[in-house]
Amino acid sequence: MMRIACDRPWLGVDLGAPHRVLSWAVHCPGLVSAQRILWREVRDADLTPDLDVAPWLAAELAARDESGSVAMLTSRDVRRHNHAVARIGGIEVEALATVGLSNAERVGRRREPDPAGWGTINMAVRIGAALDLPALVEAMTIAAQARTAAMIALGPVLSTGQATGTGTDCIALAARLDGTALPHAGLHTALGEALGRACHDAVAAGVRAWMQAPPPLAGRR
Repeated sequence: MMRIACDRPWLGVDLGAPHRVLSWAVHCPGLVSAQRILWREVRDADLTPDLDVAPWLAAELAARDESGSVAMLTSRDVRRHNHAVARIGGIEVEALATVGLSNAERVGRRREPDPAGWGTINMAVRIGAALDLPALVEAMTIAAQARTAAMIALGPVLSTGQATGTGTDCIALAARLDGTALPHAGLHTALGEALGRACHDAVAAGVRAWMQAPPPLAGRR
C-alpha cells in the first residue's frame, strides 16, 4: 500500500520499496528506480520570472534528503488530494491525484495560457506487480486515458470544446521490481481494468471537487 504523508507544501507517497517509475516529472523524469514520489506546492511568489525551476526544485529536495525521489510541482492545495484503490484478479492498483483545472485544455485545440492560472492534474500510480518496459508504456496510456475519461465526463467545457486535461498534467507510474514481469497491460487484462478504475476514480473525485467549489483565482491551480 502507498504510505501517504501531507505536510504542506509537500505531499509524499512512500511505495514501501524501490519501484520502477516512469514519468515526465520535473525531478528524476524518465525511467528510474525510486521509492518515493513527491508533490511540491508552489505559488506565484515561488515562481518568479527569472527562476530556473528544475535546479530550484532539486535544491528543495536536497535540503530534505530527497534527491533520489521523483517530484512534481502543483499550485493546487496539496491537502486536496484524492486516493483510489482497485483490486481485480489478484492485482492491486492505487492512484493519488491532485486536480486543478484553471489551465484546462481541449486536446488538439491549444489556447493562449493564462499567466494567472497554471492548473494541473498530477497523479502517482502504484501497480502491485512487475511490468516489462512495453507493458509499462502501455500502462501509462491507460492511466492517461482514465484521466481524460474523467475530464470528459465531469470537467469544464471551454471555448475550444470539452476539456480533456490541462496544459501541465503529469503522471508518475510505479511498478514493482520483484516478481515475474507482466508482458501486457491492455484494457482486456485484469491489470488494465484495475489501473483504469483507480486512475479514473482518483481524478474524477478531484474534478468533482473543483467543479463544485473552484478556489479563488489566486489559488486556482
